[in-house]
Amino acid sequence: MLNPVLILIALTCGISIYAWNNHSLLDRWIFSPYRVRQHHEWYRFLTSGFLHADFMHLFFNMFAFYSFGQLVLGRFINESGVLYGLLTFLLLYLGGIILSDVPTYLRHNKDAQYRSLGASGGVASVVFASVLLFPVSERGGIYIFPIPFPIQPFLFGFLYLAYSYFQGRRSGDNINHDAHFYGALYGVLLTSLLHPTAILEFWQQISDKYL
Repeated sequence: MLNPVLILIALTCGISIYAWNNHSLLDRWIFSPYRVRQHHEWYRFLTSGFLHADFMHLFFNMFAFYSFGQLVLGRFINESGVLYGLLTFLLLYLGGIILSDVPTYLRHNKDAQYRSLGASGGVASVVFASVLLFPVSERGGIYIFPIPFPIQPFLFGFLYLAYSYFQGRRSGDNINHDAHFYGALYGVLLTSLLHPTAILEFWQQISDKYL
């Protein structure tokens, strides 16, 4: 079976790089709540997730997606089978891209100047699904650049949200940092629905390790 994580990464990288040199595509696909409202261009909720502001934005999103996506996809497939596991993984990632932009749309749909892009909502959904399912690493933690020492996944989750909050307050870079928060919330909620014991197991793993 072709790896859907790698396919999504390849598509996102290819489209993002192409859009850097094709401003017409960038303008048509970027998330513009005003144009969505005025012209009913609802597709922008999804297409904006395949665009990125620059190489670093693209790299960090795709690196996080690859690192955590493999774990989540494997867990979904092991528990639900290939077809259902794949469908729920796509619902997690693509649904995160779409739904994390809903609060942004409600807040900015009368602002003709506001635009944003990035797979942040989908990546955050996958990251926090992984954090919920695998909060403690057997190897003592994970390495996240630029932190020089390993940290446990559940701690990374809190740092990730704090970073997104402060970057969201700064704004001005077309990156919808607020989507991290709403994508994370969606990831936790969907994973909890798919795996009803996930929250209990989350606390159990942490307490077994530290309490």
